[in-house]
Amino acid sequence: MDFQSSESYMSRSLYIAQHPTAVVALNCMDGRINVSVATGTPAGIILPIRNLGGRFSLGWPYFGEVLAGHLRNMVGQGRRTLMLITYHYSKGDSHRGCAGFGYDTDAARSHTLEIKRQVEAVFGSGHDTVYPLVCGFETDEDALTLHGIGGEVLDLCTVSPAIQDTLPAVMARLYPGMPDQIRQDLLPLVQGNISHIAGVRQSNRALEAQHVEHHEWMLGIGRGFDWLHMPNLALIIGPYSPDLGEPIRKAAGIIETNMKKQRIPDDGFLLFVASPYHEIGTDRALAEVKTRFLSEFATGIIRTEYPNLKDKLHVRNVVINWQSRVLEVIDPYSAW
Repeated sequence: MDFQSSESYMSRSLYIAQHPTAVVALNCMDGRINVSVATGTPAGIILPIRNLGGRFSLGWPYFGEVLAGHLRNMVGQGRRTLMLITYHYSKGDSHRGCAGFGYDTDAARSHTLEIKRQVEAVFGSGHDTVYPLVCGFETDEDALTLHGIGGEVLDLCTVSPAIQDTLPAVMARLYPGMPDQIRQDLLPLVQGNISHIAGVRQSNRALEAQHVEHHEWMLGIGRGFDWLHMPNLALIIGPYSPDLGEPIRKAAGIIETNMKKQRIPDDGFLLFVASPYHEIGTDRALAEVKTRFLSEFATGIIRTEYPNLKDKLHVRNVVINWQSRVLEVIDPYSAW
């Protein structure tokens, strides 16, 4: 596995040494959205947290617990955190936008601003330790749109790679109160996205429907998917919402539509359920129980509410060693 290789490990270690700010990305479950790929960031640097439409609330008990625990861990390591709170849209066709918000980009953007307010209320509005940054993700070109604190907007698809020398001054204007270290560590993400957009345009990818439309054939449920570095492969749902059934239904509907519109073969799809653990013993055993519960919950919904999919459903249940990202397949039924 590339994540475990010496070269990959050294690359991540060097990146963190040079850019110590931790990065968390709150994203929609949409498989076209992969902030690590869109910014050219090594796998394992950006922690993605996903849910239908990028909908989150710090009032959700489990979400608040996971997020606060991660941020405390980063503080314990002496690291600040940049939190990218994203919404997504398509400039080519509004119906390639966010189905979770009924393709209403204004509503999706408003929700991200509410999340930002919650983060500031919980972790501080001085932003010295946690900096929440609202940004759009345009799925036709994988372009980020940065929202400044004064209402300014910088669409990175309009920035030429030739004028990247001016970016530090631009970032300072957009985010005057951002700690210097966070601003320095935001810069390679911005530069990487500008370079990625140029590569997308050279490849004419924006003209190819298999990239700009949904083509997911995998439904991922759980945590620990930051190793998955291939866009438009999987719809990924974190176990955060009190109503976990809603995103599962929406994801299954997207996969069924992908089959009906012949975007993917209709001979089957994969339900991949994962829970991470840090230590052997109780922690790993609990991860197995979580995985089996999520698997049974999801398969129950799919088989009951999507009868056309139930015979095409293939299930893989795993636990993930958080340090190595080793996937350990478990028997889905041995606990019942």
